[in-house]
Parts: sequence; structure tokens; C-alpha cells
Amino acid sequence: MLYQRNTLASLAGSSEPVDYLPITGPCEILPHASPLAMPRQNLNADPHEMHLEGFEPIRPAAPATSPLRMTERRVIFFGATLLTAAAAAATPFLLYARDGFNPLEVVGLALFSLLVLAISCWFCNAVAGLAVLIHARAPALSLRAATPAPAGRTALLMPIYNEDAAAAVGRLAATEVSLTRLGANRNVDLFVLSDSTREEVAADEWATVTALAEIASCPVYYRRRHINHERKVGNISEWVRRFGGAYDYMVVLDADSTMAGETILHLVDAMERNPGVGLIQTAPTIVGAETLFARASQFGVKLYGRVAAAGLAWWTGSEGTYWGHNAIIRVRAFAECAGLPTLPGRKPFGGHVMSHDVLEASLLRRGGWAVHVTPALGGSTEETPPGLRDFMVRERRWCQGNLQHLALLRTPGLHWINRLQLVMGAMAYLASPLWFCSLMIGLAVELQNPVDWGSFLYILHPQLTPLLWASMMTTAMLMGPKIIGLVLVLSRAEERKAFGGTWTLLKGAATEAFLSMITAPVLMASNTRVVVEVLMARDAGWSTQSRIAGHKRVSEAVREHRWELGVGIALLIALAFRPDLALWFSPILLPLLLAGPLAALISRSDIGAAAKRLGLMLTPEEIAAGAGSRSRRSYAPAPVVRLVVGGAPQQG
Repeated sequence: MLYQRNTLASLAGSSEPVDYLPITGPCEILPHASPLAMPRQNLNADPHEMHLEGFEPIRPAAPATSPLRMTERRVIFFGATLLTAAAAAATPFLLYARDGFNPLEVVGLALFSLLVLAISCWFCNAVAGLAVLIHARAPALSLRAATPAPAGRTALLMPIYNEDAAAAVGRLAATEVSLTRLGANRNVDLFVLSDSTREEVAADEWATVTALAEIASCPVYYRRRHINHERKVGNISEWVRRFGGAYDYMVVLDADSTMAGETILHLVDAMERNPGVGLIQTAPTIVGAETLFARASQFGVKLYGRVAAAGLAWWTGSEGTYWGHNAIIRVRAFAECAGLPTLPGRKPFGGHVMSHDVLEASLLRRGGWAVHVTPALGGSTEETPPGLRDFMVRERRWCQGNLQHLALLRTPGLHWINRLQLVMGAMAYLASPLWFCSLMIGLAVELQNPVDWGSFLYILHPQLTPLLWASMMTTAMLMGPKIIGLVLVLSRAEERKAFGGTWTLLKGAATEAFLSMITAPVLMASNTRVVVEVLMARDAGWSTQSRIAGHKRVSEAVREHRWELGVGIALLIALAFRPDLALWFSPILLPLLLAGPLAALISRSDIGAAAKRLGLMLTPEEIAAGAGSRSRRSYAPAPVVRLVVGGAPQQG
């Protein structure tokens, strides 16, 4: 039996115990069914052969929205990537080659070359983004300056799984208010698609959604699945098969997503004017950060994220990607092309598709539909895990899904850019074991040499050690996108002012860079372990995402990060045989040894609030709002709170 929690206590944030009262009647609000066929795709069959079996005709190879001279763009981008990687790897190669290679050096150079190739790609992507933004190049999809009149029938889908109902539905309510203000309430329907397994959570969802439905101008619907088959993939596809025939477009949100009404209408307008486009992905920024860890992510994405998105849009063109949320999708294209099968074999490469988004974008493009990333639209936000441990839990699930893609690279009909994106997604996690193994092999090579107490002066020596040179080049390329984003903002007076001026901006950038530097070794060690566990077929499972900051004790954090501490101790023991190298390894060694206290410190909301008071890592939105910057709780749906607490809804 489903139980309803006292809604007043829930929305008001009361800590008092509350009773759960039985709910009577059906616990769903749904429109009339409008079925739409969504066949599961055969990932082993060529799409042209599928056409002979009665499928829809294959569309032209190059969509109409594909930018001009894409071949030249990609030659420039990948040529620059190869040259940058070669420059980084050349000096270690030549220095090792002087005395001849031993097997350990060959393995180390091979691993380092793979790593530096991936890092060079990400660095050159930022350079491309900078060039696009400086020259103000027109995007592939033109966006009208004014908000266009509503057109097309659109569904906003928010899949949720054991989430804080007041916060999640509150974000949807904020979007509804924005759409109503623009007069789009007759064209947009809101769906909360629950996969929640906890009865008390489902009761909160029902109470909050029904309260919103009573006062919202947009139609509000709610459905809860009791069997969570295929997780989010199954949740969305079940909606498409039951109701997709009534809608032209669907905007997919996460439980922590918010989109402005203007942004949604711009997306709908772009889809209307470009009938060959199947999906448009926005570049969301992060909001609601309370802890030091989350605030670093929020500031970094705001400062550097658009550079990365602009670069990605430039060289992917109509072969863009999908991040699973904050995107608009043509419903019939999605139903026709993106029905995901259950993969054969054992996990991690078999079973249900976990990282569905990139694969769905690839299948849309395989079906002839264009997929675009647009960095030109604001008003698209999400939240980030509040702590390091919460972030690592999410990363484990994504790691398994992205490594699963490696088994799909031979899928017939995929565009080669989409295949590359599948590889790049996997490399985002394989980079950690590559970095870890490169460091360990480099240290093993150095352990074969005698102690040299002058090694700390090698930076002044004309013959740098390969290990030092590799570290310097890698660091320069990793920091490159951050520097590029910072330089872009500093060069624009209006944006510089929005970030609080030069000094405030530089303080924030330095703090974010420092936090990135000290957390990188911890994430390296963690992701290395995760990759090994995934390859050993240990399933990541499906856990609820933590979104609320806590006050974790240091002892608890040390237990949670005992693996990273163990790696640090092992490295410390190895350096006992070459203490002269301790200085160069200290940026990696110290964060590993202090992983527990570090995680506890940066995951506390009071520390984050103190950093905000000091003017560190402030975003333009926070500066504009001043001291009254909205906290996470302000996402609770104000119209719903007014309805429950104050009686009749009020205007405003």
C-alpha cells in the first residue's frame, strides 16, 4: 500500500517525526494513451540491410545542418592533436633512446603516449573553442535573437529515482512558471516519471506532484513504475511507447535539472526550422553548490565549460553527442532509431546499456538524423554531487557504462566521429590507470638508478629527466583549458565585471586550480581501482544520487578512502629507496596520504559558505544576487508551498 506523508511538514523542512497516511485512489495522473512503436535496434545489422527488411529509408549521409568544410575542420583538429601529442612524447623518447630501451621503458612510453594523446585531444578541443568564441563564428544551428512563439507539442520528462520530491518537482515548477510567463503553457506538458522503490519517497512524489498539478498552467502528469526494467532507458522508452505519438519533441531532464522557458522555446523553434535534426544538446552549467568541492565544479564549469562546448560543437558538427539530460529530442526520430537492446554476454560488457546517452546519439546519426551540441544557449542548469565520495560513486556507474561502449565500436553504420566519441568516453576513465601505470613505471625506472641529491635541481639542468619532462608537459596541457577560459573572460570587460572584477576572478581561478590539483591524484587512484573492478565484472548497481551536503567525520572519510591511503603508503615506501625524488612526487603523494581529511574538509557546507564569504569561486549569478544568493532549499516549489501552507495560491 502507498502512504502519503504529511505534505506541510515535508515541504516546510520539519525535522519532527511524521506519520504516513494511506492514499486512496489511483496514484497516477496520465493523459490518454498515444502509442508509438519503438523497435529495439539490431546492433549487428547494417542499417541499409535493415531498410531492405522494411525499415524507414536511410536519410542522406550529410544532414542539411552539417557545417561547411567539416573535412578541413577535422584535419586541422586531429592534425593539431597528433602534433601536440608528438611534441609531449618526443623528448622522453629521445632521452630514453640514448642508452637504448629496456622493456620497462618501452611499456612506460607506450602507456604515456596513449595518455598524452587523449590529453592533447582535450587540450586542442579547448583551443578550437577559444578560436570559435573569439571570432564569434555563427553556430551550425541559427538561434533567433527573440524568443519565438511556441510551436510544436513538447513534453518535459523528468525521470526520478528515490529523490527528494520537493526539490526535484520544485525545479520542474520553476520551469513551468517560466513557460507560463511566455504563454507556452498550452504547448508543453510536464511528466514526472518515477522509478522510486521506497514507498515513503513515492508518497512524497505523489503529494508534491498533485499539489503542483492543481495550480500549474501547464498540464502535469505523474507515473510510477513498480518494476524498474532497464533503469532510466526503460523509463524513457516506456513513455515513448505509451504516449510518444502525441508529441513532436521531448525535453529530457534529470532530477537536478532546470531549464528556462526561453531556452526550451529556442530549442523547439530550432527543431521546427530544421526538420532533419534529431537532437540538440545544451551545455548546462552547475548551480546550487554548497560545499567547497561542489563550488569548485560550479565555478570551473561556468568559467571554462563553454570553451569546451564550443570546441566540441565546432569539430563534431552534425555528429554531436548527448549527455542524457537538458536536451531536446525529436520523438519520432528517437523511437525509430534509439531503441536499445540488451547486450549479449556477461557484465560489464553485456546486459542493459548503462551509459545510454552517447549510444542513442550515435544511433540517431546512424539513422540519418543530425545531432548538435549548442553552447549558444544559457538557461540550462544542473547540480553536482556535494562531496568527493559522492562524486566517486557516480563516476563508478559512468565508468562501467563508458567501458561497455568499447564492445560496441564495431556496430555497423556508425559514423566514425560517433565511434571516436565512444572511445573518448572510455578514455575519460582509462586515463586514470594509464596515468597511474605511467607513474609507477617511471618510478621503477628511476629506482634502478642511484640516489642523486641534486635531482631537485634537474629543472635547471639542460638534460631533464624523462619523468620530469613528461609531468611538466602533461600538467601544461591539463591546465591549458583552464587558462584558456580564464584568458577569454579577462579579455572581455563585461564578463570580467560579471565575475566580480579581475582580482576576484583570479582568486577564484587559483582556488579552483588548486582544488583540482589536490583532488586529481585521489580520483586517479579511485578510478584505477574502478576500472579494474569493472573489467573483473563487478556491477556498479543503481544507487540514488546524493545531492545534499552532510557533515562527515574525518574518521569516516578515512575509512571511505582507505584504498587511496593505501596507494599513498605504497608510494611512500617506494620513495624510501629514492628519497631524492620525494619533492617531485609530493603533489601526488600528499593528497593520497591525506585523502580522508581532504575529502571531509571539502565536502562540508560550512567550509563552502566560508569560501563564498571570502569571495572565492563566485559565479556571475551569485555576484548578481549578492548576499541573498539562493541556497539549494530555495528550489522547493514555491507555488506548491503557498498552496499547502497558505491556502489558496497567490500571484507572484
